[in-house]
Amino acid sequence: MNNQYPVYTLSNECHDCYRCVRECLVKAIKIENGHASVIPEKCIACGHCVKACPSNAKRVRVDIDKAKNLILAQKDVYVSLAPSWSGVFEYSPEKMISLLKKLGFKDVSETALGAQEVSIKTAQMLNEAEKGLFISSACPVIVDFVRLYHPEFTKYITPLGSPAMTHAKMLREKYGDDIAIVFIGPCIGKKNEVKYSGLFDVALTFEELKVWFHDEIVDTSTVPVDPQNKFVPNTAYEGALYPIDGGMNETIKRIGIKKEVQLMDIAGLESFDKALHKLNPEKLDRVIFVEALSCEGGCVAGPCISTEKAGISVVSDVLTKVKDREVIPKAPSIVVPYEIHEKKIVNSQYPIEDILKTLKKIGKHTVDDELNCGGCGYATCRDLAKALLDGDAETSMCVSYMRKIAMRKAAALVRCMPAAVVMVDSSMNIIEANESFMKMFTGDMYDIFKARPEGLTGAALDRIIDFSDLFKTILKSGKDLHKERYAVKNRLYDISVFTIEENEIVGAVISDVTQSETNREKISQKAHEVISKNISIVQEIACLLGEHMVETETLLSSIANDFEDKEDEQKDGE
Repeated sequence: MNNQYPVYTLSNECHDCYRCVRECLVKAIKIENGHASVIPEKCIACGHCVKACPSNAKRVRVDIDKAKNLILAQKDVYVSLAPSWSGVFEYSPEKMISLLKKLGFKDVSETALGAQEVSIKTAQMLNEAEKGLFISSACPVIVDFVRLYHPEFTKYITPLGSPAMTHAKMLREKYGDDIAIVFIGPCIGKKNEVKYSGLFDVALTFEELKVWFHDEIVDTSTVPVDPQNKFVPNTAYEGALYPIDGGMNETIKRIGIKKEVQLMDIAGLESFDKALHKLNPEKLDRVIFVEALSCEGGCVAGPCISTEKAGISVVSDVLTKVKDREVIPKAPSIVVPYEIHEKKIVNSQYPIEDILKTLKKIGKHTVDDELNCGGCGYATCRDLAKALLDGDAETSMCVSYMRKIAMRKAAALVRCMPAAVVMVDSSMNIIEANESFMKMFTGDMYDIFKARPEGLTGAALDRIIDFSDLFKTILKSGKDLHKERYAVKNRLYDISVFTIEENEIVGAVISDVTQSETNREKISQKAHEVISKNISIVQEIACLLGEHMVETETLLSSIANDFEDKEDEQKDGE
């Protein structure tokens, strides 16, 4: 499990709804055999697919064992606790620290300490700049999104380590390089940051911590609280604002910024993407700093935050923990320079001929056929065609195409059935009827109706058949009905009427059994004629032989009646 990418799919739980494709801005999802899987090289670990999956098939890699192994190795393992914890856990700081120490951690420190240093250094950079665009480096998802999908903006990301990276560096300088550091927060992207930063060892989500508490402690209320427990090396202040949308900008304002600097906050990948598309940094005549977060609402609305509380309550709980300090330093005590390099995703380019050819495979022969409904998860039919060419999608993802195929198969089946098939609406008008129905009930009008493109569609059923009351009954009751050898005038029918949409649409399968019944009667009649003739002969023979004629007649009549009974049984069996 730990060798997997931070986000993966449980195939058995995936039900080909394509919601993950729709929710993934960068389309880092591959559909194969109806199941979705993450494409690691395209994924930015935003976690939107995890939150969106209705069947809980998208999972986040569990790294609890990695953290346990660090503790078992008898290392001093410190927790870097994200400030959003107070919006998720109903514990006091002393209680939270007690619980974490119960798991085996040496001590607990606030990631917000690193955030404060990042803000001080950022404010310093902005005050020294004359113009230009600056994008925050705090959110690892945003950083990866820019590197991969807007590489031309990579140079505008502030060359600073994230709050978690800065905090880890701070702890190592304070307690030694041989310590281990486990980050705990709401972010999946931190699991990738562990790999490329090299400053902390493991990143756990709040959900993983809940599982760990449950497995190791079970009942957290039984753990005594040590009132002496404090965050080390000291309590954070304004840095605790970071998980809130606009929180970083608020800390920068408190530090002090020249009035010419414009501070902007954008939360949500889609909003950030749109902003970059419309922005030309080269034409800026002022300093603009963008606090960018991938999650709408900020980190407190992260993909791994699970709480019954309303969003505003979570924000409120975080704000109540924020403490102000009288004087904020103008220079950071620690800086983690971090050069961020672009890693552009190169999308395949296909000739228009290939795209049009692929579109035809999903029934898109003209521009009008391109519905761009988004049912497949892609914005346009041509985007789906490109994904098909890339091997990341399947033709079955096109809802309209599959619907057409299903309708064609159903229509072909109905059309070829020897029995009459008809469907009617609540107004008793025919929705659809096959050719067998037309042959059976339209008589001399058959050729006329067959020539019409719509056939019998729209015709009033009671003007076609004499037993439309059966349909009215089923429309009203919703219960299916079956009648055998139902006599209508001089015909006999086997009729099955059934509900398709309750009180709205009913269907029927009708077989004309008149001929079968006539044939049975003819056979029986012939048998009786033969028997009668044989009776006469036998009577004569019996007279000659002195046998009792009544017994003979009774015997032969029994044979005839038995023949009829067997015919009836055979018919019932059919």
